[in-house]
Amino acid sequence: MLEIRDVKRDYRVPQGLFKSDKIVHAVKGVSFALEAGKTLAIVGESGCGKSTLARILTFIDEPTSGDIIIDGAKVDTRPGHLTSEMRQKVQIVFQNPYGSLNPRQKVGDVLGEPLLINTKMTAAERREKATEMLVKVGLGPEHYNRYPHMFSGGQRQRIAIARALMLNPKLLVLDEPVSALDLSVQAQVLNLLTDLQEEFGLTYVFISHDLSVVRHIADEVMVMYFGEAVEYGSRDRVFADPQHDYTRSLFAATPRADVETIRARLAKRRSATFERA
Repeated sequence: MLEIRDVKRDYRVPQGLFKSDKIVHAVKGVSFALEAGKTLAIVGESGCGKSTLARILTFIDEPTSGDIIIDGAKVDTRPGHLTSEMRQKVQIVFQNPYGSLNPRQKVGDVLGEPLLINTKMTAAERREKATEMLVKVGLGPEHYNRYPHMFSGGQRQRIAIARALMLNPKLLVLDEPVSALDLSVQAQVLNLLTDLQEEFGLTYVFISHDLSVVRHIADEVMVMYFGEAVEYGSRDRVFADPQHDYTRSLFAATPRADVETIRARLAKRRSATFERA
């Protein structure tokens, strides 16, 4: 479904009137291939190039060099050369569900806006499809005429996911889609994404720094460090036998809850409470 070959992205940073501009190598020759219907999780600390790569995959930023191949076709990412058909194949869901929605637009208008590219669709047909998509993400027709501020964070992220699916994309790039949500809401949104992937045959690139989330949703994992892909493989292999020192240190730094110890501590507290009573 998706192949990335030696993609690089450099940024020119002005250093002042009498100094040469600094070149920042945000992504340094990343390559991977992803099968249709699978999920690739890209992990790493802040500043490692994850979100830059997400912007490249969704054609927001143009790569400095390298190739992007979708469905066997090389994508021409130069300004003015990217086709509307290719844009429709790839959609993105951002981290902040409220910041990615227009607060002045009703939810129905937010969902119907992408459909305006199809001049043959009537207003009634756009409304019907938007309402259907609301139901798909666990909301209802009664939410069609409400504004984004009237929803919780989890509901707003569901709306953002629904909007991304309106054009029937094949690839969904999810840039930290649950990191701004409470833990219980995270689980609901992750389960929703799994259900939608099965129903629509979607391919996911899932950007995250949360390894517990990655373990839950990913088929393959790529670890980035200072713009480079230092580890890449199946989820089970990467978690069970990390090969790179950075991957091992990343896993070691992840807090782990010892469930049995916590249960024993709670039981001890309850016992002490009963004795005092």
